[in-house]
Amino acid sequence: MNKINKLMIKVITILFLLSPLAWGVETMTIDPMHSPHWSAMHERFLNNGTVVFDEKVEVFAPEKAEDSLNVPVSFKAEALDAVEELVVFADFNPIPLVLKFRPGELQPNLSFRMKLQQGTPVRVAARTSDDIWHVGTVWIDAAGGGCTLPSVGISSGNWTETLGRVDANVWERSGNNRLRMRIMHPMDTGLAAGIPKFHIENLFIRDANSQSVLAELDLYEPISENPMLSLDVGRYSQFSVKGRDNNGNKIEAIISQ
Repeated sequence: MNKINKLMIKVITILFLLSPLAWGVETMTIDPMHSPHWSAMHERFLNNGTVVFDEKVEVFAPEKAEDSLNVPVSFKAEALDAVEELVVFADFNPIPLVLKFRPGELQPNLSFRMKLQQGTPVRVAARTSDDIWHVGTVWIDAAGGGCTLPSVGISSGNWTETLGRVDANVWERSGNNRLRMRIMHPMDTGLAAGIPKFHIENLFIRDANSQSVLAELDLYEPISENPMLSLDVGRYSQFSVKGRDNNGNKIEAIISQ
């Protein structure tokens, strides 16, 4: 074998070892869900960045939504290294963007509930420090209407009594505590007749002792009324939660075991 052929083999080998395929990651060329909206989602929410569909981003949800206003979704991306941001979106929702999660000091795992207007792929895209988006996807079938109905609180007229209240608990687990909190808020999409958009915009989760920011969340209209959020928080057990909604109402709470 001549020197040129040997050099070519070395180059091809190096390129392969640097590629996602060498590490068992499926390269994203065609959307496995064959969604006609994928290209628009990729451009709009992932800035046309490099994408791979990756089994390390696990997404858990029911195959069929029993209640389109409250569809439970969970994801885990802890198998990835250096996750900087996670973006959740639903292709066929009239408002596709669901949430953004910057896990910071916490694990890139989250549980929440969302509204679905119809059956749709629900995507969780995790951006690692090398600027690659690792995408996990599930299909959820839904009867519809979840995004165009008013919240129960708005309909009953008593939402002002509890607006912004945080109910939370910390469960101690070996090496990885669990924080679960419910924030009272109508989370209206603005798509119900006569009811304007009204939703929580952001939340900062801090260590109650040092006040250092542990994680950040941006929430959007498709999050269910009175958002229920569960996070893996490692050794931390005392938290300060602060945020605001799109009308400037503040959310503040101290959480401990």
